[in-house]
Amino acid sequence: MKAQAAPRAVRKAAAGPKCVLRLYVAGSTPQSSRAITNLKKICEADLAGRYALTVVDLYAEPHRAREDQIVVAPTLVRQSPLPVRRVVGDLSNTERVLTALDLRREPSQP
Repeated sequence: MKAQAAPRAVRKAAAGPKCVLRLYVAGSTPQSSRAITNLKKICEADLAGRYALTVVDLYAEPHRAREDQIVVAPTLVRQSPLPVRRVVGDLSNTERVLTALDLRREPSQP
């Protein structure tokens, strides 16, 4: 049986430990659009080459909300490395997102 590709998947080559992320959104609402844009910026700045991102539109796949225990959108889930971590909202506070996902940011050099 062939597995179906996840919607709007973005894959990056592994250069280190891979971070597997899944972002659940509700259609193309302003908050969902902001969450996608903000997350892509975070991934490129802090996880470049070390992440796999899948965006799941709960309007297109409503069964996923129950299956994946999503009660609000947008919700970001870090599936790997374990433990699983979740962040809810438009992901506009980069430091909060990095802290919640337990992703360390390199200190800036003066």
